[in-house]
Amino acid sequence: MSYVFCNQCGHRNPPGASFCSSCGEVLDLPDDRTIVIAQIDPMQDAPGAHDNASIRLGDVTGWGVLVVRSGEMTGTRFTLNNKMTRIGRSPECEILFDDITVSRSHAEITASEDGLTVRDLGSLNGTYINREIIDQSKLVHGDELQVGKFHMILFSKADNLI
Repeated sequence: MSYVFCNQCGHRNPPGASFCSSCGEVLDLPDDRTIVIAQIDPMQDAPGAHDNASIRLGDVTGWGVLVVRSGEMTGTRFTLNNKMTRIGRSPECEILFDDITVSRSHAEITASEDGLTVRDLGSLNGTYINREIIDQSKLVHGDELQVGKFHMILFSKADNLI
């Protein structure tokens, strides 16, 4: 399911929505617009937890961009340029989260002509897509990927795929 984000408030809306269900703004996704992703929990005490993440849609390159939406890494971007991207606590991973809630080899994202697929690598805390635990799943624009305590939103453009 490919979600549509509101350019006004950052709310995630279902595909095909014409108006934001949170603020009523007209939904559109031209490249020159910036999407602001509101923090998950404004009561978090982590440094930077009160900042919103944002991304300019024209800046989305490669297979897509994962944007961290919570905690001290809010706004951190990871561009998915490789056919395989490993996520974990190990320094050998392309996406490194140095946190005990993330396994050394937590998950991997593979890219193909069919799009992106994320697979859990037997992690202790599991891998989630849109708050549902998965072993393996497609990953599409607007999906929220959770690895340990890190919540990331995927931004991709169909014209960037092979």
